[in-house]
Amino acid sequence: MKDYAFGIDIGGTTVKMGLFSTKGEKIESWEIPTRKEESGAYILPDIAQAIKDKLAERSISMDNVEGIGIDVPGPILQDRIVNRCVNLGWGVMDVAKELGMLIDIDNIKVANDANAAALGEMWKGGGEGHTDLVMITLGTGVGGGVILNGKIVGGHFGAGGEIGHVLMNRFEEKPCACGKKGHLEQYTSATGIVRRAKEILAISDRPSTLRDLSEITAKDVFDQAQKGDVIALEIVDFVGAVLGGACAMISCVVDPEIFVIGGGVSRAGDILLSTVRKYFRSGVFHASEDARFALATLGNDAGMYGSVKMVIDAGSKAENV
Repeated sequence: MKDYAFGIDIGGTTVKMGLFSTKGEKIESWEIPTRKEESGAYILPDIAQAIKDKLAERSISMDNVEGIGIDVPGPILQDRIVNRCVNLGWGVMDVAKELGMLIDIDNIKVANDANAAALGEMWKGGGEGHTDLVMITLGTGVGGGVILNGKIVGGHFGAGGEIGHVLMNRFEEKPCACGKKGHLEQYTSATGIVRRAKEILAISDRPSTLRDLSEITAKDVFDQAQKGDVIALEIVDFVGAVLGGACAMISCVVDPEIFVIGGGVSRAGDILLSTVRKYFRSGVFHASEDARFALATLGNDAGMYGSVKMVIDAGSKAENV
């Protein structure tokens, strides 16, 4: 195993780049702009140049780099091919091949960003010590990743782990961001929590400190719930019931040892975890009742860690062949 690897997290605004040791230590991280002009034609050349510049700056030989791991906000096939990524302007593209023509490294692995984050949390984050894990990221939307036996479950079409689009309410009339209706994201994302708060406040005359706020955020809902606000507590209970129910369904399919909850909403901490856990245990098949729940710990670095983990696993497998 060589000494170094790069983890790359491609976002719609910036590309987060990390230089790691192959023991899993992050040595340095930095960012470059995501240039999406001309259908994202500059993104991979910019990444290749940034890697070359960093190696030159640190006097590291390319021969001592194990590989490059990349995560992108789109479905991935065969750990290398993007199956369309609208946020970057990419169609179907063999990212590993294209980057390999720009930089002389054979071991290049590509993953969906949420799947890579789940792998990173399993390796060095909230799920460390477990190999069967489901990560759920609660932000503006809801993302997820499934790890079984230490490996990403990407699925045949590259959509494995799209937990935010689990159908929870077939009678919902308002559309999800994806265009369908009744998905988990509509109820447990930060956006969905605020929507629920506004709906309840509009039809109820019960007193609530939430009425005193000019703009309600998901954080406000959890903060006021912790202070005993009745309506805020009702919303938290609803969110916990929906998310706990979704986790119970997921357990019936993949039976993870641990659920790791990340994203901005997860900063609510124990009030969120305890509510989700309560509804999970009340609905899950008895064999899976003891699944653990934990908070993610790697933050925005999770994708980089997961990408590097893919590279290290591939290098170890090649050494053992």
